[in-house]
Amino acid sequence: MPTTQADPEDNPGSCSCCGALSFSELTRPVEVGDCSSGNLFWSWPFLGPLLVQNESSDTRDHCANERTFLSYLRLSIYMAVVAVAIVLSFHLKSQPSPLELRMAQPLGIIFWLLSLTCLVLGFCNYIKTLDKYSKKVAIVQTGWRTQSIMSLISLSIVGTCVILLVITKLEANA
Repeated sequence: MPTTQADPEDNPGSCSCCGALSFSELTRPVEVGDCSSGNLFWSWPFLGPLLVQNESSDTRDHCANERTFLSYLRLSIYMAVVAVAIVLSFHLKSQPSPLELRMAQPLGIIFWLLSLTCLVLGFCNYIKTLDKYSKKVAIVQTGWRTQSIMSLISLSIVGTCVILLVITKLEANA
């Protein structure tokens, strides 16, 4: 006579973060309504998908939140690529001038730090918004932190363009 084994998903309290773990225990779904801890994103199991009851526009809001995070990620990757390109001083037609070589490393480091800042900002906004959605709290995706960091990134991009135009003008006059 075959014996039936208990399904770990039937008893969510049977799994803890200590002891022998299997892949199925690590990927057990997390019910959003059942989570009573402080932040839903860090609830156990870490690799489990978050299951949300689809009331009104919840699914659309979660997808929009993911798309927003992916936009931050894309901007961060673009800025990291620009940072590497500036540091390596890519010049297809000529050798870089001493002024360009002197400016390359500081500008590359600034862009690399802004890239990491953009990635951290996007991740923090994603977690905060996900936590607010799980508590059924309305949220507006803006704030002084987001606005100031994005303004700093925009100012850095425009400033770098101006610096590169000035360097080109100085080289043309010399």
